[in-house]
Amino acid sequence: MKLTPLADRVVLKMTEAEETTKGGIILTGSAKEKPSVAEVISVGPGGTVDGKTVTMTVKPGDKVVGGDILGTVQETEIVEHRIMVKPGVVGTVKAIAEGDYTVTEQIGSIETANGDELPVTLMQKWPVRRGRPFEKKLAPNVPLVTGQRVVDTLFPIAKGGVAAIPGPFGSGKTVTQHQLAKWAEADIVVYIGCGERGNEMTDVLNEFPELKDPKTGYSLMERTVLIANTSDMPVAAREASIYTGITIAEYFRDMGYSVALMADSTSRWAEALREMSGRLEEMPGEEGYPAYLGSRLAQFYERAGHVISLGKEGREGALSVIGAVSPPGGDISEPVSQATLRIVKVFWGLDSALAYKRHFPAINWLTSYSLYVDNMGKWFEENVNEHWMEDRQKLMTLLQEEAELDEIVKMVGMDALSAGDRLKMEAARSIREDFLHQNSFHEIDTYTPLDKQFRMMELVLAFYEESSEALKSGATIKNILNMEVREKIGRFKYTHPDT
Repeated sequence: MKLTPLADRVVLKMTEAEETTKGGIILTGSAKEKPSVAEVISVGPGGTVDGKTVTMTVKPGDKVVGGDILGTVQETEIVEHRIMVKPGVVGTVKAIAEGDYTVTEQIGSIETANGDELPVTLMQKWPVRRGRPFEKKLAPNVPLVTGQRVVDTLFPIAKGGVAAIPGPFGSGKTVTQHQLAKWAEADIVVYIGCGERGNEMTDVLNEFPELKDPKTGYSLMERTVLIANTSDMPVAAREASIYTGITIAEYFRDMGYSVALMADSTSRWAEALREMSGRLEEMPGEEGYPAYLGSRLAQFYERAGHVISLGKEGREGALSVIGAVSPPGGDISEPVSQATLRIVKVFWGLDSALAYKRHFPAINWLTSYSLYVDNMGKWFEENVNEHWMEDRQKLMTLLQEEAELDEIVKMVGMDALSAGDRLKMEAARSIREDFLHQNSFHEIDTYTPLDKQFRMMELVLAFYEESSEALKSGATIKNILNMEVREKIGRFKYTHPDT
């Protein structure tokens, strides 16, 4: 019987499993190699489905495997939705319907190798607690550029990497995540508001449509998926929201996109686990959290990665996960923070003292770290500037030396320091105020490209190095600190990168 599919439907015929080995041994049903390749019998014409134009990319006679692209739909102005063969589903089309259908209605059925009939719809269904398969995981050696100077320069995250943002109330976790969602170099952003305040999700819904993507010029909402689960919603929904978000992110990753997922906050998710565990009368662990808290967090974060997706094309996709942690009273020794820190490789520790000083982002440069730096050093030197890692190390050294000198200043005062140490203190203050401090509400300062970040580093370090030479030549520290150029250095961050 000749089947003529409609619109974006494709008829597949499974490749028969081999009955015998090359040596002639007859194989039992369980020993047969299950085929993962199918042949395209006929293809629908495409056209308009649910108001969107569908383009078919396969033709009769093509062999397809799980993950291959059957067609495309222009989802938004900048996102092309790729219709993929569902992983592991291969068989013969037994029935196909005619007419108009939604994405949830059954349009036919497929008979698998073991005789089961699976319903066919225009969308994929996947159990959210299980990670979607991929071909191969790649090394995390390419940075996820965020435009936030303290992140990109000092504590970068890799594409496919995982990061945690722990911090007390009011230290700027949500604002930092909003910034990363707005400006991170990702094709798709998935933002999960898990058990947070309703007004925070309202802010996202109001702000994102108004903001322009610096790469495409379209609204940020065109490439953003929002999952809203506010604090007044049931705990079961809260527990499910995290899994739902990462499964959607994996789906877009399989299409070959770079996806950034913001989980705000995993502490509220852990609290939902605790409440459900209590209702199930399970044995409680530390602070009442279930004993399996650490393994559940690991299952979630391990689904991130830079991968080669299923399919013959070998598409590269990346899923980066950034989770906020809200420890009670800012104490990161509590179970959720500790279990998270055992898994993630980037720690952006927010500091309430910096937040009270109006220093944003309030990421403490002495306690934070990134274990991806060494892997990505080569990329920065090849793609930005060969002196990038050298300058970064100089910045970190000055900030650490300032912390040591600050203890002396607290005891005996600034006047007890030598001219060289006073200059170090001033150089570190310039790094803090002119480089690390960033105004998220300023149209230019909110996002800084990598080349401008490097020029800012060079500017701050050049002043320090030239001033050190001037001190050796007999200049006074007072005259050096009163130079007009210092004000120009401070204003450079508000200069457009193209000027």
